Amino acid sequence: QVQLVESGGGSVQAGGSLRLTCAASDSNYAMGWFRQAPGKEREFVAAITWSTYYADFVKGRFSISRDNAKNAVHLQMNSLKPEDTAVYYCAAKSGPLSGRLLAAGLSYDYWGQGTQVTVSS
Repeated sequence: QVQLVESGGGSVQAGGSLRLTCAASDSNYAMGWFRQAPGKEREFVAAITWSTYYADFVKGRFSISRDNAKNAVHLQMNSLKPEDTAVYYCAAKSGPLSGRLLAAGLSYDYWGQGTQVTVSS
């Protein structure tokens, strides 16, 4: 059982930046970030394997990276907008994962508890 712990959430004004970190208890092939705003369904944000993948609405603003030595993944969020307000969840998959499956929450085996990001206008 892989444990995932997110950190780095908080409150920021529009245009600001936050850096989320997900620390995993073991190595994983694919790691992703999802988010869920109040009253909305969970949605894919970004994922990383040997490459990076982004939802269209974060391209050019968010950047995902990983630190393999620490079994960690980071999500650098710049130019934040009020509509980015949500609980952000880290997810991990031990086995191979690629293509459109990276954007599907059901593809992942492990989830963190989430970290709140609030962007005010």
